[in-house]
Amino acid sequence: MKKLFSTAVIAATALVGAEASATNYSLWIHGRNGGSTQRGNYADFSYWGPSSTAAGVNKKAVNWNGTQRISVENFRIRDALDCFCTGANWCYVAAHSAGNLQIGYALSLYGGSTRYKKNAVPNSSGVCGNTDGTTQVGWNIKWVDIASGAGGGSELANMGDWAVSDPLTSDLVTSTARAMYNHNTTRSKWFYMFAGARGTAYSGTLPGQDDEAVSYHSTGGVSVTGGFCNPGDWFCDGTLNTGTAATSDGKAKWSYHTVELRDDGEAYDHYAAGNWAGIVGPVRADMASYAY
Repeated sequence: MKKLFSTAVIAATALVGAEASATNYSLWIHGRNGGSTQRGNYADFSYWGPSSTAAGVNKKAVNWNGTQRISVENFRIRDALDCFCTGANWCYVAAHSAGNLQIGYALSLYGGSTRYKKNAVPNSSGVCGNTDGTTQVGWNIKWVDIASGAGGGSELANMGDWAVSDPLTSDLVTSTARAMYNHNTTRSKWFYMFAGARGTAYSGTLPGQDDEAVSYHSTGGVSVTGGFCNPGDWFCDGTLNTGTAATSDGKAKWSYHTVELRDDGEAYDHYAAGNWAGIVGPVRADMASYAY
């Protein structure tokens, strides 16, 4: 479905003369970190891995202070979307962990707002100039890939198992994350969820399958919390089904959320590890396959 949809968008764009010079970009929105990434520098891929690695057409790192509340730092995501996803330009978006909250928050709360068309030439703060002073509603986004999404929060934040007291941890409490914005409001942009299951250290805290940081109820885009697992697993509330289907016990996914990868082999943990590792790996490969 994704390839057909993307091809249709490109074909439709090509039919419009004014869009002939369109440029596509791949935006990468990281999750929590120690605030070490350089905000405003779209070339700083230190969170992800070597910048030389293929990760989509015209890739840009959308860096924010990964210790702060989503609402406080979301302007940096909006700056990037304005820069690269307005006017004639279109974006593929990838996000990891709490980056899921950042793109979801931006689309739900600001995706229907009026945006100036920008020239894709950022200054040192990551802000781009206007093109001709005209505006549009929302952003030109083809779709969103989510690696181990924390849009539904994590029980590690609920229980205080993260030995940190940064503001972002408060946002990652499951009830807080789920109430932060309407997760069904994606402005009709599809969220392709990649859910890892190589979790060990926190198996007593995280329900169902997890990747050591976030459980399937969040990484699978399920609209309620619960202990969801792979087919055949015991002692679970239900199976996380692929695609848009509800879990086996009838719990619906959020609108425009579909499970692209369920980690049946328990091969992928949560961590990019500075080398495009863990569940970020399959997302990188998917983004790289759209190098146009």
